[in-house]
Amino acid sequence: MNELLHKKVQDAAQTLVADRRWLHSHAEISFQEKETTAWLCAQLEKIDGLTVSRPTATGAVATLSTGRPGPVVAFRADIDALAMTEATGLPYASQNPGAMHACGHDGHAAVLLSAARLLAGMRDELRGEVRFLFQHAEEVPPGGAAQLVAAGAVDGVEEVYGLHFTSSMPTGSFGVRSGVLTSATDRFDITVKGKGGHSAIPQECVDPVVIGAQIVLALQGIISRKLNPCEVAVLSICQVSGGSAYNIIPHTIQLTGSVRTFDQTVRENVERWIEEIARGIAQAQGGDIDFAYSYGYGFVVNDPALTEAAAAVIRETFGPQAVVPIGPQMPGEDFCHFLEKCPGFFVEVGAASPEKGITAPHHNPLYQLDEDALPLAAEYAAALLASRLKR
Repeated sequence: MNELLHKKVQDAAQTLVADRRWLHSHAEISFQEKETTAWLCAQLEKIDGLTVSRPTATGAVATLSTGRPGPVVAFRADIDALAMTEATGLPYASQNPGAMHACGHDGHAAVLLSAARLLAGMRDELRGEVRFLFQHAEEVPPGGAAQLVAAGAVDGVEEVYGLHFTSSMPTGSFGVRSGVLTSATDRFDITVKGKGGHSAIPQECVDPVVIGAQIVLALQGIISRKLNPCEVAVLSICQVSGGSAYNIIPHTIQLTGSVRTFDQTVRENVERWIEEIARGIAQAQGGDIDFAYSYGYGFVVNDPALTEAAAAVIRETFGPQAVVPIGPQMPGEDFCHFLEKCPGFFVEVGAASPEKGITAPHHNPLYQLDEDALPLAAEYAAALLASRLKR
């Protein structure tokens, strides 16, 4: 452990918590993070040695250049909230109705702000350049990461890092995995087309509700009977809509669902199977479908060498017990877009505390973040970046 860095983190812990609480109480949803970004930029501009830019409308990049030749590395924090109403009753709960930091992004942003302050204070010990990426709109595809990449925010970056607080692991643990970490997140929309009419005369109709029900059940067979048992995917029908009255068979209904996969071939096969099964069932009963499949975020794939380097920093800083091997994670991440430009590593940081009653899952109106995890994440980020840029 770097004792001096550890002391600096502890000395700054109160500010870190206050920053996170400000962000939490001022939650803004994806692509609308204007106040959030303005506040972050105001804090960053107070840090000596940082250059702050706004490459997108609600994203920001702070650059620390040491003036000495060396690697160019980046660390990303997402800053957007979810479109939901908070029910925690916390004194610093969201002041914006319909917006809540229920996924820990307020913590991510506060941690990266703290890391920027710490690294700026260590500038004379470093070489190369650090870019602190405060990324908007992670929650809504196509996401803010793709926009930052398109704006050149990571041009020339050689390594990129990120983290996510998780409610499935206790504070003090760091979930580490080399290779594929998060799934691709895709959407499909099926419009089932029949022939509407009177509910009392079904023989003169082609009932899209009955066809749709059969499609919903049949699609579950993709995972259990079409997919190789050694491969992994999740298929969920999450929206069913249609009809206008209790006694009218509608002309159409809509089915919308989600697919999660860890392999491109599996991804393409599932897309094909959904359409084949749905169209076959509909046509067999005199109906048809319109089908649309939208690719969302791709796979986050951790570079093996950078994974080991980051794990070594965690072990050195917090002890070997802090490194917890984890399996692939089904929630998606647009961090994948940064990895199209350079290798990187993404870690899951434990932030649950059963002792404090902090166990609610992400995307839940009762979600809370164990604030004791904040200085651990900040120390990790600062120690990792310092290790990559040490003179």
